[in-house]
Amino acid sequence: MKSKIPALCAALLLLLQPLAAQYRHAVPGYRFAFPRDYFDHPDFQTEWWYYTGNLTSASGHHFGFELTFFRQAVTREAAPSTAWDVRDLYLTHFAISDLDGQRFYHRERLNRAGPGIAGVSESNARIWNGNWQVQWHDSDQQLQAIDSQFQLQLTLHPEKPPVIHGENGVSQKAEGTGHASYYISLTRLAASGDIQLYKETFSVSGLAWMDHEFFTEQLQPNQAGWDWLSLQLNDNTELMLFRIRRNDGSVDPFSAGTYIDAQGKATHLRVGDFTLQPLAETWTSLATQATYPISWKIGVPKLALEVEAHTGLKDQELANKDASFVPAYWEGAISLRGLRNSASLSGIGYLEMTGYDRPVKLAP
Repeated sequence: MKSKIPALCAALLLLLQPLAAQYRHAVPGYRFAFPRDYFDHPDFQTEWWYYTGNLTSASGHHFGFELTFFRQAVTREAAPSTAWDVRDLYLTHFAISDLDGQRFYHRERLNRAGPGIAGVSESNARIWNGNWQVQWHDSDQQLQAIDSQFQLQLTLHPEKPPVIHGENGVSQKAEGTGHASYYISLTRLAASGDIQLYKETFSVSGLAWMDHEFFTEQLQPNQAGWDWLSLQLNDNTELMLFRIRRNDGSVDPFSAGTYIDAQGKATHLRVGDFTLQPLAETWTSLATQATYPISWKIGVPKLALEVEAHTGLKDQELANKDASFVPAYWEGAISLRGLRNSASLSGIGYLEMTGYDRPVKLAP
């Protein structure tokens, strides 16, 4: 029965597509406030919180991790008649990349809010889906995800203030008013805690990144998917870039990025300010038959920056047997090598690629 849940949810979302007009859209003029905007925005139909990072154990063992919470609104009824009525669906992805052990572990869970099963609470400073959760303590965050085979317990401390991406407070993704998101990141989070694989526990530390987006509409029908990178460089700067791909293979002009300097100042990058070019190395999924470019060349001429991104683990695809609710995507840890002003530069990051098995269709 559980395998049918994504298909049922997708059918429900199709039936409720006309309700999109009842939700707010991302337009200029929004007044951001923290910590309020770290939590939920029920006036928008879709919302997600992405936590990714690169971690190393005391013995030098390397890991990547992903813990991602999605909220998808399906009705705007004023008040549910019972705790089991569905107003929002909560989907969570949890993954550990054992980069040295060459293993990728991932799980997902889908729930309604129910009587406290899943949700987001500003008053309790918490985002959760069962025993997978983010708990805020002032500016620090504690991540917990427990599975029978692998577990994660991390404390994250922000080393820079939040970044608001885009222009005029809006990250535009396509032509037209409202085809955009409000997009916030914490780009340098000092991470420490434990990873458990089966019965072996690793004390780990490293860097993490948090993305939070809320919106009602983003992509247009002619947009197939995107390639997104978060780069944490060893000179205490960060870079976020996304390249939206059209159905004909061309790069959409609404592709963009943000550069964050060592002091935390953010600079918006338009599509002409950077290059994001896949290299020859690819990986083909046995589950979806999608072929992903897993090495990239990145250039930002006005920053005199040029780096290459490679991964130590080719298989980092999150694919379901029934992907009608959320398409398959590749999300994995990467390492960086390159130059800035002819000086050597290195770093770590995360790469996400969507729409390689089929075009992404985000509700509505």
